Amino acid sequence: MNLADIPHRCIPATPWAEGENIPWNDPLFSARMLSEHLNQKHNLASRRSEIIDLQVRWIHDEILERSPTRILDLACGPGLYTSRLAKLGHQCVGVDFAPAAIEYAKQTARGQRLACEYQLCDVREADYGEGFGLVMMLFGQINVFRTEHARSIIRKANVALASGGKILLEPQRLSTVESTGRNPSSWQSYGDSGGLFSPRAHICLTENFWDAHLLAATQRFFVVDAINHEVTPYAMTTRGYTNDQFESILTDAGFTGIRFEPSLTGVYEETHSPENQVVLATKALA
Repeated sequence: MNLADIPHRCIPATPWAEGENIPWNDPLFSARMLSEHLNQKHNLASRRSEIIDLQVRWIHDEILERSPTRILDLACGPGLYTSRLAKLGHQCVGVDFAPAAIEYAKQTARGQRLACEYQLCDVREADYGEGFGLVMMLFGQINVFRTEHARSIIRKANVALASGGKILLEPQRLSTVESTGRNPSSWQSYGDSGGLFSPRAHICLTENFWDAHLLAATQRFFVVDAINHEVTPYAMTTRGYTNDQFESILTDAGFTGIRFEPSLTGVYEETHSPENQVVLATKALA
């Protein structure tokens, strides 16, 4: 693609038509993303350590009632939650699509002798296993999938849970997704050290679209190389849900006792994760 192609792009963008997601599984991209996960100056890829500590304590105390169990973390990233939960006595399994994140998680588990196992795989295709007391998917990851894929993930989570086990989702609020879709177009320049989308100097042009019928925000990223002016396009779509829709999806998957919490600390935190909420449910007793 070159610069001359951009004016001829389709307006508005069609959700998921130009790609499922940005390239988390690319080794070089995932290495750059890992740096963002570990960055303590922002909460963009992962939260800062002190926030994760508070959230893990709430999961351990309030959701798991301080009782050791087996935990499956879907889209686990570099294992920042699983490693902490393992230190509290839980046995953890993490699944993620990003090779650099999974390698970091494995190295942490080996170095600290933690009861953690990690699988490099797309969560839509992974074998979840069974017998878990908790399956969790945090940081809005459930929203990046098409609705049918999100339903499949939640059904697979139900199968992976032991009777009475719990699912913990932390989706983006519908208002957050809509706000993303309604954001104005923008651009940002990066110097010789590059940025997330490229290790070279480049400009990233971003535009957003809101589909009120599908409750979906689609983002386009045009990465323009500063030297050869080649353009690399990326796109991702985020699906929003009402609470009633979550209740329907979870009930259909075999869950009961569905409830909503304002955050992973049980209270609304303007500085921690105001863009997300928490959905909890229990697998029906056999």
